[in-house]
Amino acid sequence: MHPLASSLGEVERDLLRETEDHRIAELDEDALVDLHKRIRRSRNKYVGIYRRAGSAKVGKKGGRGLAKEKNTRNAARAEVFEDALARVSAALGRAAAEEAEQLKAARLAAANPPGTWPGSDELPDGASDQAVAPKVSDRTLKGSGRKKRNASSAAKGARRQRKRDAR
Repeated sequence: MHPLASSLGEVERDLLRETEDHRIAELDEDALVDLHKRIRRSRNKYVGIYRRAGSAKVGKKGGRGLAKEKNTRNAARAEVFEDALARVSAALGRAAAEEAEQLKAARLAAANPPGTWPGSDELPDGASDQAVAPKVSDRTLKGSGRKKRNASSAAKGARRQRKRDAR
């Protein structure tokens, strides 16, 4: 844990302990989102304290640089929580990517059951190639927008051809 963490309150130290790698690894995506919110709230608290204290000292000290010297503890506290937030954000990104991959695999498996494509090696029990073939549908788009898109595409091709012919 960070050396400055000993100057934090018990609740904030506990919050920082929750961001240790072995504890983060045990959390699921929802728990990581909750932890991320709590860490961000604490980080914003100390950033706000740092800025308010710094701006209050500018008038007394005569400049921001001189005021910053007396405000390093608040800046360091904000930095401790910024590092913790980075760790949690990285873990949350990994967890979200894993969850997305699992959902994608589940959706693909549900959308393409075995034996629904022609020439597929896997056929459902007791099915022949002729029984499976009608399941494959026409993949062309249907609807009123299709005619417009096809016409636009044809016109675009005609313009390209005219441009080539004019050379």
